Amino acid sequence: MTQEKLRKLYPSPFVVGEKDNTIDVWPLFKEEVTGLNQVGYIYESIDFSSIPGFMGVPYNLLVVLDSEGSFVDVRVLFHREPMFVAGIGEQPMFDFVDQYKGLSLMQNIKFSDKQGQKKPNDSKNIYLDGVTGATASIRILNQTLLSSAIKIARAKLGFGGSKDPDLIAKIDRDIFEVKGWSELIDSGLINKILYTNAEAEALFAGTQAEGRDPIALKQPKGNFVELYVMDLAIPTLGRNLLTPESWEFLQENLEAGDHALLVVSNGRYSFMHENTLRAGISDRLLLRQQGLPIEMRDLDFDDRLDLIQPDYKIKLPEPLSQADWMVYRVIDTSGIDISLPLEFDLGVTRGQSISYLPSTTKELKFKYSVPDDYFYEPDINGKTWQPIWEDRLGEIIILSLGLVVLFIVLIKQAHVTKHKKFFAYFRICYLLFTLFFIGWYAQGQLSIVNITGAIQALMAGGNLNFFLYDPMTTLLWGCVFITFFIWGRGTFCGWLCPFGALQELSTKLLTSLNIRQFEPSSQWDKHLKKLKYVVLLLILTCAFTSPIWTDRLVEIEPFKTSITFFFVRSWPFVIWALLLVALSVFVYKGYCRYVCPLGAAMAILGKLRLLNWLPRRDECGSPCQLCKQRCEYRSIEQTGQIDYDECFQCLDCVVIYENDNLCVPLIVEKRQGRKLKTRPHNHKLIATCE
Repeated sequence: MTQEKLRKLYPSPFVVGEKDNTIDVWPLFKEEVTGLNQVGYIYESIDFSSIPGFMGVPYNLLVVLDSEGSFVDVRVLFHREPMFVAGIGEQPMFDFVDQYKGLSLMQNIKFSDKQGQKKPNDSKNIYLDGVTGATASIRILNQTLLSSAIKIARAKLGFGGSKDPDLIAKIDRDIFEVKGWSELIDSGLINKILYTNAEAEALFAGTQAEGRDPIALKQPKGNFVELYVMDLAIPTLGRNLLTPESWEFLQENLEAGDHALLVVSNGRYSFMHENTLRAGISDRLLLRQQGLPIEMRDLDFDDRLDLIQPDYKIKLPEPLSQADWMVYRVIDTSGIDISLPLEFDLGVTRGQSISYLPSTTKELKFKYSVPDDYFYEPDINGKTWQPIWEDRLGEIIILSLGLVVLFIVLIKQAHVTKHKKFFAYFRICYLLFTLFFIGWYAQGQLSIVNITGAIQALMAGGNLNFFLYDPMTTLLWGCVFITFFIWGRGTFCGWLCPFGALQELSTKLLTSLNIRQFEPSSQWDKHLKKLKYVVLLLILTCAFTSPIWTDRLVEIEPFKTSITFFFVRSWPFVIWALLLVALSVFVYKGYCRYVCPLGAAMAILGKLRLLNWLPRRDECGSPCQLCKQRCEYRSIEQTGQIDYDECFQCLDCVVIYENDNLCVPLIVEKRQGRKLKTRPHNHKLIATCE
């Protein structure tokens, strides 16, 4: 973006200033009666946050952040998310982004997984309406927006700390306990700090101001300063130390998330300078957190309380009735996090009253920590991938159990395939699980887009962390990668691909109509199986050279239309997906065998397989050809050897191998052992095998 382009987007009464010299932002002003007032800052997210999306390319958002940390405007300048490029379209994404306008960077923002399921806002959370089928994509968008905004807020708005503002601990305002002063100290809600004269004197050891305090020298054990620090915004503190009217008054004068730090001092030294100006910034007491200074401004609470009840201030114990005290306001946008210690520096200066002695200032340091029971840490939601896994824990458990069952079946194949009918029912049930749960419900359809996205992310210098925003995809790819070394490509293609399951189930359902299937000749079958490698090569070439053509070519996959969108998409995509399902009825799983680029990639990676694990006999191929004839994938050679690059591990050949009523060598062996006579139809059977 340029200043000229931004001026067209934000015309009068807005004025776009010159780009900042230190950070890539443009100040945005507005012409008002009082003059030209700054509204906030404009920036592009790509300059501050580069989280790869599912095509390996980050979002680029145009954001206007006001001086209070609220979003004035959020627009999507560029993206390559497959779900929005050629899926449901961009409008749902634009509608989602519009919901950020007016929200504060400090609010705990959550969203539902689906449109139309927005929850009502509560005191701790703001709920946005999500986008069906694109949860991972909008979480990446959300992370991009917030992580970039906090960098601007810290650089230009005075935010402190290094923690994402949306992860900052908040006071739990639902907790209140009746406690007296001593109980508040014992519980840790009030921090008492005592420094003796000797400790104060030790600060100046080795300086020109050493030994310049006669009282400290005479009474080293005497109190130099006695301090008490607490946060009145915590109900157990504020409601116990203030009258109901004063507590209500305090609530009205604090914004959500603000803190009211009460500091009380007694003794020779005070945190308040004699020339302290009310409603100003503390001149002796400095607050830091994680090394960054945080502004404390006098709330002028003393005078305000006097207006309500002139003879009453704060419920301090009798020994502190004459103590100095002040309530400091720390605004929410400062980034203060009460789950972390608040670090205070109390400045002590010597030498100002002696003209020939230069002043020397040292700091008494102390900390204040709020007990864990009185705050909560907001749900991190879309800030990282961990909460997504927590939210989908049930789905993860079900998928994991399903994978364990599959692994057991493949390992114990001889036991499972002994009973032909049982195994046939089991396979149908597992394919239904794959289609309905892994595919349509959990949205776990792996895609060639996963591979092209990984390539483009690595080319852009990024990483593959974006996969973690989709637990189903991550788990399935992890499982498939393991199976490459054990069983080859067929574990996914034959058992875990939802679209493959849809094709096979459709074929089984329609075979009752006696539809005759077409089977290409062996020569044509070999040639057609090479087609998917050509498709894969074209897509991978474009992944390295042309992102636009990559987006177009990956649409050869019908997965997005049939599985992700349940066939609810523009008609060309729906027709293509339906044609491929219909093709499988006439040419058994024709798309998987001849066209699928993901299947081609799986076949290549499946060459990592260490074992030829499917059982074979010496008689397989010579003379028996039954398994070859029965294999619907045409993955068994004339010699009886299995082409694992094309094997889908349906285990039909293992069913034959283990069944002495089907396997010709077993039939012959059994009959020879029992000395049975040969029946006429046995010759037909052997002839078929030959």
